[in-house]
Amino acid sequence: MSENPVYLVDAYSDPVLVRIEGRACFQNSSSLKDFVSEMIRQGRRRFVFDFLKCASMDSTFLGVLAGSALELRKQQPPGSLVLARVGQRNSELIRNLGLHRLLTLDTGEGGAPSEGTATTALTEKKHTELESARLVLEAHENLVAVDESNRTKFQDILSFLKNRVDQG
Repeated sequence: MSENPVYLVDAYSDPVLVRIEGRACFQNSSSLKDFVSEMIRQGRRRFVFDFLKCASMDSTFLGVLAGSALELRKQQPPGSLVLARVGQRNSELIRNLGLHRLLTLDTGEGGAPSEGTATTALTEKKHTELESARLVLEAHENLVAVDESNRTKFQDILSFLKNRVDQG
């Protein structure tokens, strides 16, 4: 596993493959959000995220996944997002937030499609505090859009971030 968290991607495979190595969190989620948005803009509709080497994940990362899945559902034809080789702990987090209803959850330990082809590392850009606050706010709003019961789970962070973003 990589010492520094990284997303390894293969933008040319079908489905697009994203391999998560290390911790998936708010500090490294903007590059993933940008990558998936660009792939959708280019007409890509099928994605597989390989979680075999994902050490942990936070709610911002999960909100970015939710936003990607919501966007894929709007496409014509609708796209798909598969989370492959998701361990038990990560599977529990995904289910607790209702994301399993929005994407395909594969908890098996078998090989992921296009195993080994994701070799290009996404580079994380530096963001201002305000840009980071917008990303985290949007991610958590995505989680509420997926399941309204998430609003109570994240009401404090939503309130704090809305105030921060509104202040500019």
